[in-house]
Amino acid sequence: MSVDIDPRRRLALAEKVLLAAEQAGATEAEVLVLADDSALTRFANSEIHQNVAETSATVNLRFVVGKRVAVVTTGRTDNDGLVALVDQAASIARVVEELEDWGGLPEPQPITEAEGGWSEATASASPESRAEGVRAVIAAADEAGSVAYGSYSTGAETIAIANSKGIRAVQRQTSAQLLTVSMAPNGGTGYAEAVSVDVDRIDPAAIGREAAEKARATQNPVAVEAGEWPVVLEEYAVVDIVDMLGYLGFSALAVQEERSFYEPGRRIGSDLVTMVDDPNDPNGLPMAFDFEGVPKERVSLIDHGLCGEVVYDAQTAARAGRQSTGHGLPAPNPYGPFPLHMVMSPGTSSREDLIGGLDRGLLVTRFHYTNPVHPKLCVITGMTRDGTFLVEDGKIVGPVRNLRYTMSYLDALAGISAVSAQRKTLKGFLGGVVVPAVRIDGWSFTGTTEH
Repeated sequence: MSVDIDPRRRLALAEKVLLAAEQAGATEAEVLVLADDSALTRFANSEIHQNVAETSATVNLRFVVGKRVAVVTTGRTDNDGLVALVDQAASIARVVEELEDWGGLPEPQPITEAEGGWSEATASASPESRAEGVRAVIAAADEAGSVAYGSYSTGAETIAIANSKGIRAVQRQTSAQLLTVSMAPNGGTGYAEAVSVDVDRIDPAAIGREAAEKARATQNPVAVEAGEWPVVLEEYAVVDIVDMLGYLGFSALAVQEERSFYEPGRRIGSDLVTMVDDPNDPNGLPMAFDFEGVPKERVSLIDHGLCGEVVYDAQTAARAGRQSTGHGLPAPNPYGPFPLHMVMSPGTSSREDLIGGLDRGLLVTRFHYTNPVHPKLCVITGMTRDGTFLVEDGKIVGPVRNLRYTMSYLDALAGISAVSAQRKTLKGFLGGVVVPAVRIDGWSFTGTTEH
């Protein structure tokens, strides 16, 4: 990978555009430069079929005149492209409606660099090194008699922000992700994934074995009845619960619009549930500041089952009369702030302990096709996938066909009776997450599948 994302050059670019915006009449302006150098190796039928790489830079300008706010983005960084960007933003800002509750751009605050967010090994990862990792995944599938599918990605990014209030912020970060689905004869499938800042901390052979062994174990699944089942959810399934909680409930905008389940101090989980948004957790994907240049704070979301705080960006913080917690997303952002570094505290149980606590229940690898049914109650519907097993007397009996569920994730939190000591770093749709496996006393399955 050829990394061309020099932080100083990207911050200088942001300052150049900011000066032009101020000269064009902006009373406030913010420039966000995102420079990305990423590569991806895809494989299917146990063969690499695609290797792609992309280097890109975008410039996002928030141009404010009084309470009129315009946002324009361009992929051009040449002089003519930047002049056009500023001209377009200035033209739009003159005609858009005022935002009556516009709180202004954030003021500068001291920023501490996030440790552990950059890896030279990831930034310089080559197609050959990713191919070696894929080869190890495929070898594990071959040994188990299955076929491997998946992708191996590496990326490096620079984020630079300059605004008219004095914010000057720049950071660089890397991430790597290997995921695979292994497919065996007679309907068996298995999934495994690993995510890290440092690609050298990913063990492709172990990921391949995990998926392949699961695929072999899930062949010839049988049907079980729908209904209320005690379950053990592996980390890949817990990611969906964590993501949905962040998306539906722990955003200040969701609270302000009265569509969140959140109430300060409300009990929504068992005493075993503690969850934070921690941008400095070394197990996650560290990040120093948000996309508005505000330092990211560690926010306690759930403390031993009780609602703690929610996350704010500059606009929602202004409405609440407080400071942003550093959870702003790139403008224009109608969705509000989200927790992007969610970390669930570990417990004391081993995987064997979790399963051993089931008299008759189900072990679930992961969910898919999940969608909110009732956001305020956090009721979600979805399907199991890539490994669902019947457990009797604390022992795995065999694979079962996938099941559909409709379940309040708040009820799921309240029913957690055990949490694993080990955790995995994974990617959800809101960012990096660090999660354990859990045992839940009751999960509502509403339908079965024929195949």
